[in-house]
Amino acid sequence: MKYLNNFTSGFFFLLLFALASCGEGSNKTPEKLPYFDLKGFMEIQAKNLDSSNVILISRVQGKEVRKETTLSTADWMEEFDTFIQADINKQSLFLAYDTQVKNNVLTHSLFPESKGKLKEMKVTYIDDKVISITLKMSEENLFYKSTTFADLYMNNATQKVDHYSIETTQKIWFLDPSNIKIMGAIQP
Repeated sequence: MKYLNNFTSGFFFLLLFALASCGEGSNKTPEKLPYFDLKGFMEIQAKNLDSSNVILISRVQGKEVRKETTLSTADWMEEFDTFIQADINKQSLFLAYDTQVKNNVLTHSLFPESKGKLKEMKVTYIDDKVISITLKMSEENLFYKSTTFADLYMNNATQKVDHYSIETTQKIWFLDPSNIKIMGAIQP
């Protein structure tokens, strides 16, 4: 009987320890994301560019408008919205992308059988620092088709965004395609 009591109390202690360990682990979030943290990267860049001057060029249906302005962090977040929305670190997309690294280029490509707006992301590095990001996105249904290409280039000296462009072509059934291109060049 004494042996059974020691066994039972030992088993109870072990079970309690295991449950406490499981509970503690379930509150932790993963430290490393499965894909490049595009959203986090863009949030840092928006903060770094607070109160920076930029030349913005927008072209809508061939008509170009150019302006020079100063943007706040909130303005930069809005300006970088295409990049932020292209982040693929969502639980529903964890197994949707093939990841390859070749010649300092990290590539996330959507598997053919997977569904996602972002088709491909390429991040180029030099000395473990991001120097460029390119995105290819598309979305299509019976009545609508949209294709977006976005590029972002870093200044190696400042480690801030140097220039970027976002071009979107949309085609709605029965209407002519519309084309919008936005380019930005940060001033020193």
